Amino acid sequence: MERLDLRVVKVTIDINGTATTYENLAITAQGTKYANALQNECTVTIANLKKETQDYLLTETSPFNLNQSPKTITVEAGRQSYGTKVIFRGNIIRSSLTQPPDVTIKLNCLTGNFIKGNVLAKSQPSNVQLSVVSKQIAQDLNTVLNFQASDKNLSNFSFNGSSAKQVNNLAFVGGVNVFVDDNTLVVKDMGVPLQNVETVVNAGTGMVGIPEITEQGVRVKFLLDANTRVGGLIKVTSTENPSVNGDYVVYKLAFDIANRDEPFYYIADGARRR
Repeated sequence: MERLDLRVVKVTIDINGTATTYENLAITAQGTKYANALQNECTVTIANLKKETQDYLLTETSPFNLNQSPKTITVEAGRQSYGTKVIFRGNIIRSSLTQPPDVTIKLNCLTGNFIKGNVLAKSQPSNVQLSVVSKQIAQDLNTVLNFQASDKNLSNFSFNGSSAKQVNNLAFVGGVNVFVDDNTLVVKDMGVPLQNVETVVNAGTGMVGIPEITEQGVRVKFLLDANTRVGGLIKVTSTENPSVNGDYVVYKLAFDIANRDEPFYYIADGARRR
């Protein structure tokens, strides 16, 4: 008899420099990641916390807490056979309790929410490379740069406003695809997938149901894996709906995971690869 490949879901919360990881509790996480300037979002629930731990989290993540330092959260998921990968990383913006009888803490989270209040004013020389500006913006956002775009010169680049708004500004001025994925600023050419990020999606690899045709391309649901990323490539094959067969670049990636319930899925929206 084959051994079950058990799920692993971890949530790490960092408050005031103290990180605590929760794993052997009932945990769920639902959210969406975008390959654009929208903030990635996630809702996490944790059940069966100790009363003092629950009260601490509710107090520290309250909007009425005078300590305005960032409260960061990292969600990891995977299976025992290959370990976990980061599904979401961001800031807790709100916390609440569910109604009895199952008292569960719910955490609403957004990527990069803490830096929205940082206001910048900067300008560049008459001609500056896209890669140079991207590196500076990555530093402003406290992220790592993943630059995969065709480099080019930008003329008279300047910016005034919230630090987070630089993502949208760089995309517009540079004519490239720019987004924040957890702690990484991704800059790549439009319609081109990330290098070495490819997922085969079919009935044999964990596809759930039949892929749907959308205005942009395709929407497909499949079991969580270690490879899929927003901005990456998915190769879809469906015997039930062969019209969707082909290669797509993921521009929106939703996830629905739980360690003690049925959901453990990605739902990917992709546009046809150019």
